[in-house]
Amino acid sequence: MAWQTRSQREWEPGQVRPPRSVKALFASTVLCLEAALMFFFGLAAWGLNQNEWYAWWIFTAACVVALLCVALCAVLHRPFGYPAGWVMQGLIIATFVSVALITAEGLIVPLALLPGLGFAACWWYAVSRGAQVDVEKMERYRVEEELAAEAGREENPS
Repeated sequence: MAWQTRSQREWEPGQVRPPRSVKALFASTVLCLEAALMFFFGLAAWGLNQNEWYAWWIFTAACVVALLCVALCAVLHRPFGYPAGWVMQGLIIATFVSVALITAEGLIVPLALLPGLGFAACWWYAVSRGAQVDVEKMERYRVEEELAAEAGREENPS
């Protein structure tokens, strides 16, 4: 028999799955976009500084941050997931600023804050608005379950 997850083992015929989290979906989207941003940022920083000794270190660090963003998507449902996301936002901002300070051909430091702060704002919106949508979605799910149970009782009066 193939390996099954807990939800697959506990499934019963006719069981309705509760709705998935919109907050996790929004947050994962932001993290994956940040991963792409960090990869291309690393490529750009490497290309601008490829004759310097630190060029590969910058590219490697940007790729590590990108991989951490993708890995963080898998643990968002855990208690430490969203606080770790906030730490990741700070790490991304620090990466942009540190590369701007290190490189000779880097961006002007205040301009280096723009992508980091922009994505931190996207993260805040994804987490706050996603939580609101999840609350509304669960209320609707409960009402639909009550209506289905009520309709089932009317069809089978005992």
